Amino acid sequence: MPVFSGIWVALVTPFNEGAVDYPALRRLARHLLDEGAAGLVACGTTGEAAALSTDEQLAVLDALLEVVPGERLVMGLAGNNLAELLSFQREVQRRPIAGVLVPAPYYIRPSQQGLLAWFGAIADASSVPVILYDIPYRTGVRLELATLRQLARHPRVVAIKDCGGNPETTLALIADGELDVLTGEDGQIFTTLCMGGRGAIAASAHIRTRDFVRLADCVARGELEAARGIFQSLQPLIRLAFAEPNPAPVKSLLAFEGLIRDELRSPMQCSSAGLLQALRTELA
Repeated sequence: MPVFSGIWVALVTPFNEGAVDYPALRRLARHLLDEGAAGLVACGTTGEAAALSTDEQLAVLDALLEVVPGERLVMGLAGNNLAELLSFQREVQRRPIAGVLVPAPYYIRPSQQGLLAWFGAIADASSVPVILYDIPYRTGVRLELATLRQLARHPRVVAIKDCGGNPETTLALIADGELDVLTGEDGQIFTTLCMGGRGAIAASAHIRTRDFVRLADCVARGELEAARGIFQSLQPLIRLAFAEPNPAPVKSLLAFEGLIRDELRSPMQCSSAGLLQALRTELA
């Protein structure tokens, strides 16, 4: 029985004049769950966690727990100082959440043995399920298949957000059946589901959430022609959502829908004028 499956939305963090906009955050979370999202992932890359203090991240988590059942909420847990991260993990785990999403330590580029030690320490300290986050183009290091298989033996390590870019590794993990494989590459959702993956953690699923959910449901029922049609209809949205650095395009789309303000924290920049026009056309 999978621990994580379906369409989880990699949640943005709304801002209002530089501060976290907690009313908008709660409103957005309720909207996404009402639209059928399996759950939400807070304070990840899309949530601009690197621009939030630890106090702000905990406040975001607490605000979400006011409107989101804990079993439908995953918290991002990222950093490159293990002692500080373990301390933050203890605070996060005082809350009732479904799990934590953990990438490799950025900038350091440790060996595979170093990655085993890093994730092992976090998993040992975890009271909730751990989702590995393999995203080498952000962290500078790839989780190799042998490393992933060894980590999968840990009872707390149950899933992976797969942005590794290696189809052979993805297929092997799906075949192993030890981890719930969730793609983190929105353009690979249909392919991953068809290969037997469990779902996705997707930023673009803020928009047309019901269609992303229908896509996953159709694949689960074996209705591949219908699923293919839905996915093809989503392709322009997915391309635009990543036409400029994430989450700028998604925040612009949400602002057009009146759900949040179109605001990011530096060094992130709002969508360019040309992209804004393309996004308006996509929503029309």
